Amino acid sequence: MSAVLNTIISVVIVSLVSLVGIFSILLRKKNTQNFLLLLVSLSAGTLFGGAFLHLLPEVVADHGFTIQISLLVLAGVMTFFVLEKFIHWGHCHHHPAFDFLHSHHATDKNHHDHKKKNDKSQIAVLNLLADGVHNFLDGLVIAGSYLVSPAAGIATTIAVIIHEVPQEIADFGVLLYAGLSKKRALLLNFGSAAISILGAVIGLWFGSKSDLFIPLILPFAAGGFLYIAGSNLVPELHKKCDVAIESFWHFVMMVLGIGLMYGLTFIG
Repeated sequence: MSAVLNTIISVVIVSLVSLVGIFSILLRKKNTQNFLLLLVSLSAGTLFGGAFLHLLPEVVADHGFTIQISLLVLAGVMTFFVLEKFIHWGHCHHHPAFDFLHSHHATDKNHHDHKKKNDKSQIAVLNLLADGVHNFLDGLVIAGSYLVSPAAGIATTIAVIIHEVPQEIADFGVLLYAGLSKKRALLLNFGSAAISILGAVIGLWFGSKSDLFIPLILPFAAGGFLYIAGSNLVPELHKKCDVAIESFWHFVMMVLGIGLMYGLTFIG
């Protein structure tokens, strides 16, 4: 029963993180960027730590490091690659692909503006759908982790929350760009995030019905964590490596994230 309660509380908190986007409006752009890069560093550390110190050790201890485990890790990598592709496509609204859509078949200003509006609405829908799937998987992973142990559940929840803050701020910005009001953007972003609750409920149900759920979801989640940290977050940190002091703090925050995950291994 405690696993069910802890899971629901965790995914509700994760869903509420989607409201953080509104605070980005209150901060100066430079301050927001510096804060987010530190958060990205911490997030990368928690995701690496969550994968290597919690998810993989838990499943390997019970089932060994088999070829099936490796394939599930790779499946997680590829699944999150596809999801991040869709989300990244929505975020890159100034990509030449969108310029191409805006520049063809626009013979007058009204037609051009109408087409541009349609393109923006498609960006919003695409972003919400991809993010919804992502959040559904987060719910499954959190549920599976709590079914293993409180420490694994807490570690996974922390890793997801820290990663979601910069992600949700970016999503909020995309929805505003797509022409949505601040209120509507917040509500839709929260609705997309709340899908994690559905994922958690389904995960708890599958976990109670089948012994295969945990050995399937944990390595899959580890692959997703490794992909997001290594291919999505770390490259962002390398974009601002000209200032030595900033790079130093990025390193410190990443180590702090790993240390946080290591500390959670002592929770029974």
